[in-house]
Amino acid sequence: MSKFRHFVRAGDYKHFFPEKKLSPDDHKEHIEPWFSALCQAEHLNLLVGSGLTTAIGKLAGGVKSQSIMAATDLGGLEYAKGVNCEASRSAERAGRGEPNLEDQLRAIGQLIDGLAVMGNDQQEEWEAKREELLKSLLKKVLFTERKIDAVLTDKDYPKEANLIRRCLSGLLLPFVSRSAPRERLHVFTTNYDRLIEYGCDLLGVRIIDRFVGSLTPVFRSTRLGIDMHYNPPGIHGEPRYLEGVIKFTKLHGSLDWRATKGPAGYPEVQRRSLPFGALASHSAAKGPSNSQLIVYPNAAKDIETLEYPYADLFRDFAAAVCQPNSVLFTYGYGFGDDHVNRVLIDMLSIPSTHLAIISYDDATGRLRLFFKKASQKSQITLLVGSHFGDLSTLVDHYLPKAVINKTT
Repeated sequence: MSKFRHFVRAGDYKHFFPEKKLSPDDHKEHIEPWFSALCQAEHLNLLVGSGLTTAIGKLAGGVKSQSIMAATDLGGLEYAKGVNCEASRSAERAGRGEPNLEDQLRAIGQLIDGLAVMGNDQQEEWEAKREELLKSLLKKVLFTERKIDAVLTDKDYPKEANLIRRCLSGLLLPFVSRSAPRERLHVFTTNYDRLIEYGCDLLGVRIIDRFVGSLTPVFRSTRLGIDMHYNPPGIHGEPRYLEGVIKFTKLHGSLDWRATKGPAGYPEVQRRSLPFGALASHSAAKGPSNSQLIVYPNAAKDIETLEYPYADLFRDFAAAVCQPNSVLFTYGYGFGDDHVNRVLIDMLSIPSTHLAIISYDDATGRLRLFFKKASQKSQITLLVGSHFGDLSTLVDHYLPKAVINKTT
């Protein structure tokens, strides 16, 4: 794929394109019907990665989000070299190449545990360093949200604001608008920001997740099949499913999640009321400790996915995609999370499943590596390149138009 600027594999339609620019009219008649057919699957899922934030930031006038997870300088702390070496090994095992901040946080967590066992005085210094890194991460993600929100709310940028709203809602609507009797769309994301939630608010979509409560929603391990119904006028005793409802899971946690003690004195995960793009000084963004921030370092070992609440989140992911007649669309996911890739490989072992990958590039070779590992290549749809991965082009020309029922 590296020799070509664009690559498409949608059913029997398979082509490489060395051209810099492509015309959507040449491919729309092949891709859109194929996507429409995939969206009729019994189980439909959508996995969104950091590429969505990058795409929306580009539409907002070049808001950069790529540096959010970049590795940082650990200064002259003792054991800093060992932490960086472990972070590099973690990135290499995951196929990412260069280590990122999540790799460093994971290595620092391991170091702190070891220092605590030995009773080493360096433990407090490294805990302070972790606090600093988490605070920096929080500021960066909130800064990106704030820049996007500034464009959306500024009267001087009406075209950019309308474009962002159209593209964000246009990405979600074709998947959300499944007919109500079908199983709900399940959206997964590895992002810490709240762009998906923002898009659902734009569309008036109701979200079902594991959080229960009104004042301070609490993450619950119970996975009940709670759904929403309504009674049509004139029909008694025959409720129907409510349209515009999705299931939603943030695999790596979120900015507004906090690990803290609840009213009963037991530890729990709460979702705070943190406005979109709030300042880092906002009361909901601060707490006794930034370590309460729920950030999930990339797992290189299975045992790391067993920690609460991530065991529940990944069980939801595996249960949703690893079942017959299941289709998973990915957009902006860079295949740098080995624990996610492993689930995708397991999913493809079921003959009736399908994986549709939409990517701006080959993610520095990680997408190519994943494709080689997958033995069931006929179950994979690929749209790779700056043309197919461009959000506005994808929404305008290739994603199926939202259709609630046959009448409309």
